[in-house]
Amino acid sequence: MSEENKGWAIAQREPAQAPVAVIGAGVMGAGIAQVAAQAGHPVQLLDLRPGAAEAAIGQIGKALQGLVDKGRLEAAQRETVLARLRPAAAVSELADAVLVVEVIVEKLEPKQALLRELDGLLPPEALIASNTSSISITALANGMQRPERLVGMHFFNPVPLMKLVEVVWGAETLASAAAAVEQIARRWGKTPVHAKSTPGFIVNRIARPYYAETLQLLQEQAATPALLDRALRAAGFRMGPCELMDLIGHDTNYLVTQSVFEANFGDKRYQPSLVQKALVDGGRLGRKVGKGFYDGVPAAAAPVEPGTEELPGLVLVGQGPLVELLAGWAQQRGLAPRRRIEADWCGLELDGLQLHLCRGRSAAQLAHERKHEALAVIDWPVAPERADGLAIAFAPRVSAPQREQARAVLRRLGWEALVLRDIPGLAVARTLAMLVNEGADAVWQGVCDEAGADTAMKLGVNYPAGPFDWLAQLGAPAVVELLDALFEAYRSERYRVSPLLRQRIWGA
Repeated sequence: MSEENKGWAIAQREPAQAPVAVIGAGVMGAGIAQVAAQAGHPVQLLDLRPGAAEAAIGQIGKALQGLVDKGRLEAAQRETVLARLRPAAAVSELADAVLVVEVIVEKLEPKQALLRELDGLLPPEALIASNTSSISITALANGMQRPERLVGMHFFNPVPLMKLVEVVWGAETLASAAAAVEQIARRWGKTPVHAKSTPGFIVNRIARPYYAETLQLLQEQAATPALLDRALRAAGFRMGPCELMDLIGHDTNYLVTQSVFEANFGDKRYQPSLVQKALVDGGRLGRKVGKGFYDGVPAAAAPVEPGTEELPGLVLVGQGPLVELLAGWAQQRGLAPRRRIEADWCGLELDGLQLHLCRGRSAAQLAHERKHEALAVIDWPVAPERADGLAIAFAPRVSAPQREQARAVLRRLGWEALVLRDIPGLAVARTLAMLVNEGADAVWQGVCDEAGADTAMKLGVNYPAGPFDWLAQLGAPAVVELLDALFEAYRSERYRVSPLLRQRIWGA
């Protein structure tokens, strides 16, 4: 259908004259209804479970009262918002809506049936949106008479607080429909990013490595969940991967991973983990049942007191973005190590002990190749303003006194040495490299643009930076070198490098 005469009613009317309907009165549906009502729309909330819509409106009232109690909302405003909300008993009651958002069970067939019913009910100028987090918008639109008006409108939980909305285009979606949904999201106080309808869209796709790399490390017995969580928190993440999976629920997280894996025809990059499957099979689903990786909520690590050791022989070796991060951290701690720029490795050296910045190869491999036994590999120090721990792995013949010397160097820099089994890529380096790689592939494949990828990850899952923020900080050569080393170590397509990153190195 052409763009002609596509004046979407919700984009042209004032909110008070633009009725909205939400189908599904669960946590997400109630949150969407609340946001729409607060933006000034009359809102109908429908759920086939008896009393569910009424109960959801009651919960919205409690949430709004919480805002009143905190001084963020006037009592009169609360009553006005609640007056805009009313339950509906059947789909047929929604005929006057100019936007309907479906938030029902995450299964293709029920959603398709509902969308076809809405398509036959609503006037041509009305938009239909799906809050699906993983199902193809193109597939959902199949069978609709007007598939051009279906847009993905993927909110994040809790809806009233989370700013991101993924505006997802199906193959039939009109640009004007997506633009209208973007406009509405902005009116509702959200930050929209556009995404092509591909498995996982932006956030659920790019986020997979944050869980997958830690699960891989656990399968290889590299460290405990607590140690890996601490390493990633030290890189600036609010929660480590294991505690975050406990919070999300391992059943939910596993199903999303499985869905993305199957939708990508078994691409190894998205392969589910045996470690997580064992948790699900054993009923250790996370906080909602009181046990997952942790029993309950993990205790916070004690803050690290920076060391006071004198390190007169400390040398900063090599050059590049990661070396400059080390240099900045040393300066912040009052250290002025000597510089040796001309070198075939990067890191720190003290009295013959070499601490190599991770480049994707194990300490054992480096020690063997360099014929230098006193060698360890340290992780990427990407967030020194928050870091209190740094992963390290030792070559097999590093002596106990040398290990203590390495700990002293890191302690002087303000880091506790988080000792991992000698696994290629350590924790932070492999995770960030894979997040950057996934973001690069999403852009290369036209799922989103670079700004959209960064915005989505920072607002949708509260990452400290987006994939292209990290790429700018680390440089494409460091990321590609590490991924190539992991590919060599594992012989797995999981670590194949995105063409976009190769292009960056070649200057294309």
